[in-house]
Amino acid sequence: MYIVTGGAGMIGSAMLWKLNSLDITDILVVDNLASSEKWKNLVNRRYTEYLPREIFLEKVKNNDLPGDMEGIFHMGACSSTTERDVDYLFRNNYEYTRTLVRYALDKGIRLINASSGATYGNGTAGFDDAPGGLDRLKPLNAYGYSKHLVDLWAKRTGFQDYFVSLKFFNVYGPNEYHKGDMKSVVVKAYRQVLETGRMKLFASDHPDYADGAQKRDFIYVKDCAEAMWWLMRNKTVNGLFNLGTGTARTWNDMARALFAAMGRKEHIEYIPLPEALRGKYQYFTEAAMERLCASGCPVPRHTLEEGVADYVKWYLSGQDPYL
Repeated sequence: MYIVTGGAGMIGSAMLWKLNSLDITDILVVDNLASSEKWKNLVNRRYTEYLPREIFLEKVKNNDLPGDMEGIFHMGACSSTTERDVDYLFRNNYEYTRTLVRYALDKGIRLINASSGATYGNGTAGFDDAPGGLDRLKPLNAYGYSKHLVDLWAKRTGFQDYFVSLKFFNVYGPNEYHKGDMKSVVVKAYRQVLETGRMKLFASDHPDYADGAQKRDFIYVKDCAEAMWWLMRNKTVNGLFNLGTGTARTWNDMARALFAAMGRKEHIEYIPLPEALRGKYQYFTEAAMERLCASGCPVPRHTLEEGVADYVKWYLSGQDPYL
């Protein structure tokens, strides 16, 4: 049996998609569906059982889970970069992860954990995932800080040598429709282009960047699932790694890829950066991928253009938008 926490989220449900593609269905899905639309991400998937997060945690604490678990993909977390309830983030992201790590290591269960590229803050300390640089990082929001604390704890205790944590960069792709303001610009812009024929991007208020020239390391969610599956099977590879493409692209590049995939004429409108984001906006992110590549893990195979085209053709404009 495999466990996928956050299994109804974008990355978690993509992992379910990958497991199902291998005809693996003995899966326990854990999430906090509440009144959200995340349940729709599970409709196309095959799995054995679903447990709400709180019930799952009680079973972990009471040692009441099946004894034949092959591995855990821990994607469950509050991923909102605008969440302001810091105590909630500590409980849900920090304590939850520490509890599950201890459990997995005690039982000898392979664990793949989700960290985040948000731990790098404004990028002035670089994007090198080598453990020696952890102490220099200063996240810009509470979400990134909650993930950073897990990374620091895993390093301090030495536990990180026995499981994998992945710093996901700008992930986009199917099954993100429930994420509200946290949806990728790809899906937001797709709706804008359909309705208005144009898309909006933030203008730059940084002298070194032209409008739309801010850069991100965009990675397609299917490539994340492929990397996680390889890491699950290669149990001698452990540590904290970046997961991106290793190549930063501009928002203008993303916009052009989207217009091309939709067969529409390019029309970009630049709007002022919201006051709430000033001083907290990342102008450049690019995952250093040397350490993960050196492990033998396959690098992402979709270029930005290929990922956006696949997303648009088979999901955003398809009859069934879900993986």
